[in-house]
Amino acid sequence: MTTTASSSMLSGSNSGEVLRVQVAACTRLLNMLGVLHYSGHVSIRAPGRDQLYIQTRTESRAEVTPDSILLVDFDGNVLEGLPGKPPSELVIHTGIYKARPDVGAVIHNHMPLAAAITMARGARVEIMDFHASRWAAGVPVMREVGHIKTEADGAVLARALGDANALLLRAHGLVLTSESAPAILVDTVHFEDNLKAMKEALAFGGELMPITAEEIARVGEYEDRAHHICKMWNYYAGEGRKANILPDDWDVEL
Repeated sequence: MTTTASSSMLSGSNSGEVLRVQVAACTRLLNMLGVLHYSGHVSIRAPGRDQLYIQTRTESRAEVTPDSILLVDFDGNVLEGLPGKPPSELVIHTGIYKARPDVGAVIHNHMPLAAAITMARGARVEIMDFHASRWAAGVPVMREVGHIKTEADGAVLARALGDANALLLRAHGLVLTSESAPAILVDTVHFEDNLKAMKEALAFGGELMPITAEEIARVGEYEDRAHHICKMWNYYAGEGRKANILPDDWDVEL
């Protein structure tokens, strides 16, 4: 079973130029898909350093460019990039990277279904779609309501996330962790699809019938995560080019 995509396949290289392009492309594509709007942000860890690449606080998610991506250290200092500040909830990213050396990319967004499920008493994320088996061990919920803006907030969020790859923020939104920006896009699409499947299944009445542990194990036997990420990323990158969301001179294909 392949569970982790290779860095060469998903990044092409660890150069700052490549990573900036991937953050910008991922941001624009998720805006195209309606996940990121005026708010939300994607980051990539700078390999081997306590630094990350992320967009500025105020730039439109539809217009972010590689040149506008900031290189920021884990204390919030901007090291490279055009004039601008990082997002006000930067500590979501730095808090996770400090606590989870296995995480290579983070997204925070305000997916409506993710916020809504935290407002339904007793509701939890069930695995309805086998592509969501990444979260079969559970999706915790951070119960404290409000923005995440201080280092202490970031540490609380990282503890709430623990070893999971997804965290719901009550009445707020969602945090996902992955190995790369292409993986973040894929995981975000599948997380939303799984919540849609939950909602649609309930519309038929009766109880949900999530896939079983045995079924998830069978999926795992054949899963090739690296191939799947490349396939989906290249598909959405192609759609982004056709829609003039991604400029032709951005080297984004894997």
